[in-house]
Amino acid sequence: MRRITLLNLHSRNMCRNQFLRFSSPTVNIPYQKDENNSLENTSVEEDEGAQKNFLKNIVVLPRKNHVIQMVYCGSGYSGMQINKTSPVPSIEEELVSALVKAQCIPEICATNLKLVRFQRCARTDKGVSALAQVISVKLFENGVNPVETINSYLPSEIRVTGVKRATTGFNSKIMCDARTYSYTLPTFALSRDPSSVPDSSFRLPREDFHHVNRLLSFYKGTHSFHNFTRGKLSDDPSARRHIYQISCSEPFVRHGVEFARILIKGQSFMMHQIRKMVGLIIAVVKGAATPELLPLSVRINKTNLPLAPALGLVLECTHFDSHNWRCHYNQTTRTVTWEEFLPVTESFREDKIMPVIIDGELRDLSFLIWLQQFSGYRFLVI
Repeated sequence: MRRITLLNLHSRNMCRNQFLRFSSPTVNIPYQKDENNSLENTSVEEDEGAQKNFLKNIVVLPRKNHVIQMVYCGSGYSGMQINKTSPVPSIEEELVSALVKAQCIPEICATNLKLVRFQRCARTDKGVSALAQVISVKLFENGVNPVETINSYLPSEIRVTGVKRATTGFNSKIMCDARTYSYTLPTFALSRDPSSVPDSSFRLPREDFHHVNRLLSFYKGTHSFHNFTRGKLSDDPSARRHIYQISCSEPFVRHGVEFARILIKGQSFMMHQIRKMVGLIIAVVKGAATPELLPLSVRINKTNLPLAPALGLVLECTHFDSHNWRCHYNQTTRTVTWEEFLPVTESFREDKIMPVIIDGELRDLSFLIWLQQFSGYRFLVI
């Protein structure tokens, strides 16, 4: 694909002459810093602004909208989104760097992603992994396999699974109908027996398993989750979120220790929301909080809720049902689905994500340490 500006020869010569005029030392007024000399300051600012406008005109930006589907292990990263105020590693930073090196976007866009309309489907928090992240972005099409090329510049814990053309105006955040997360944890944390510890002999009693699912069912529907995130009050409409499904799946055993996975499908989630949802359920199960705190948590203006460890949280699936229906109706193939990537995502889960979650928990005993805070925890704020 040609990456030259679409200017005729006459226009290019004019631009070149204009640039030479602005950059020539014989034309510019000698500048000495003088805050009182507004005329000299204005002249320099105009010259700099003209050069910036000229450079903006000669940079060719990608014009074709694409969907990038990716997986990653979030351990060791500060989250999905680039943190502009702090030099901490992020998934997005690695991806953008790879897109530049793969010549999918110009280097200038690495510091201004709005130029290529970069948008993520979900802003996963620090330490959170994903099996179904979706990025919408304008990319160059250079005729080579973009998946292989981009992955060659990515670390092994971040993989692009698919890149394809998207419909005009596709926005991965706005057009995502729902997100499904999973939270993996050792089952002793779900036991009503306070003496339960993580060892190979423990297995979650069936009555406790059903008790956990009954408690989780409270979250279904629309509630104000202002207490499950930061900086929200009970009358803030942005705190109202809808939960479609939530349940604890059947336990499984790894390295002799029993684990379970809580699955949560919601329209959208706020920072820390899922970890606090899980934390409150465990507090009730362990008797550190009464069941009455569940309805109170979505009504009263302020309550302290425990934040469960981040290690077990994974973005399992992102749902674009409405968008896909429109694609089928318009007879286009630019849908966003995950079925074709299931072998890749399941392999990545087993090779990259689960060892970090399981081995990390068995090594650090993060849940056992976390549960010890309940002895002096204050849930209600007066």
